[in-house]
Amino acid sequence: MTGLDRRPAAATDATLPRGPLAGFAAGSLGMGVWVTVPGLLLLYFLTDVLAVGPWLAGLALLLPKIADVLLHPWVGHRADVEQARRGDRRRLLLLGCALPIAFAALFAVPGGLTGAPAAAWVAVFFVAGNLLFAAYQVPYLATPADLRIGYHERTRLMAFRMVVLTLGILVAGLLAPLLTGGDAATRGGYQRMGVVLAVGMLVAMLVGVAGITRLRGSAAATTPPGHSGWRALRTALRDTQFRWLVAAYLAMSTTTHLVLAGVPYYAEYELRAPGLTTVLVAAFVAPALLVTPAWLVVARRVGKQRALLGAQGAFALGSLVLAVGRPAGLPVLIGAVAVLGVAFAGMQLLPFSMLPDVIRAAEATADTATAAGRATGAGTYTGVWTATEATGAALGPYAYALCLTVGGFVASTAGESPVQPDAALATVRYGFGLLPAVAMLAALLLQRRYTLDVTARAAS
Repeated sequence: MTGLDRRPAAATDATLPRGPLAGFAAGSLGMGVWVTVPGLLLLYFLTDVLAVGPWLAGLALLLPKIADVLLHPWVGHRADVEQARRGDRRRLLLLGCALPIAFAALFAVPGGLTGAPAAAWVAVFFVAGNLLFAAYQVPYLATPADLRIGYHERTRLMAFRMVVLTLGILVAGLLAPLLTGGDAATRGGYQRMGVVLAVGMLVAMLVGVAGITRLRGSAAATTPPGHSGWRALRTALRDTQFRWLVAAYLAMSTTTHLVLAGVPYYAEYELRAPGLTTVLVAAFVAPALLVTPAWLVVARRVGKQRALLGAQGAFALGSLVLAVGRPAGLPVLIGAVAVLGVAFAGMQLLPFSMLPDVIRAAEATADTATAAGRATGAGTYTGVWTATEATGAALGPYAYALCLTVGGFVASTAGESPVQPDAALATVRYGFGLLPAVAMLAALLLQRRYTLDVTARAAS
């Protein structure tokens, strides 16, 4: 055995049964709603339904996410403490199942609120929702590192999760605009959408908790005594491989959430057909249902790192086509969005399966005191990771909101159709195409600095 994993081969080569895998993956249905709907509709909800200026709307979405930078690592620490004391992270998962309440409240803005008061309402429930999401997401994503499985089995586990997450993103992305009223969206429509999707979220998240319990029963690693939460946080922040992976993922997360936030604007103001929002979302998300198994095969043949670099490059090229706008023709633009969707599938599967590789490598090279918290340090690493993801989810819409502000975009309430200046229309297009291409190229350059994959793959 190599230094990456010092346990016997039998302890790392367990094959996970499909039933518990499917149950675990089901939890991503609920998470997919939270990841998708606020990113897709919340900025538009603020600027075009609640009459919040784009700069303030972007700020209302950014500030709650800044809190996540502190909240997620803290939740990761608490998850490690729970793991050490109780042998699982179940209590945090169950607390996170209150997320649907915050989700419904997010879109239930009282009728008399517009402008800054409405932005404040959204910001408060966004903070609450983000904290509850962290309580569920952090222990959920720590599961691969808690199990006795190897390099390729981690990718298989996350492939199951990715397919179901994609289904959740697709269903939420298609249903949410329809439930709000489509082209004639109203406050009442947004409230109805929030309640309906919240019910589905709750069911899926509870099934996910049961699935994790079954997985841990079939392949859980032995939990050592003690915990090392804050020590693990210092270790994570000093881990060079982890830092490069996190930096690249921050750029990827920012870019994909920027694109999601820009979809309604691109459909309405560039393509002049608000109804195409659903089509674009489907073109972006649906390919992942088909290509995720293909990404799994590619990762087995060339390694996760090389596959991920290919996905990033494809995303950048597809984004450049979108910057052309209407002259390219609708079929070409939808095809470009589909290319982004294929790349997005790889960028969801591969980094998340590389994270437990980093954790295992850190555990194997740690000193004896740190290694004593082997099973419990996974939560802290994951907390930092999810904080990064949350930061990207905030920076993406904020970056697009800044583009709209620079172009002089005119905010409005539901039913109004203000004339937008030419500069605003240009920023709608370039913010949706050119800016994502530049950001994804930055992600690619950062990802090239990650060098652990060769070692991790050889040790599998």
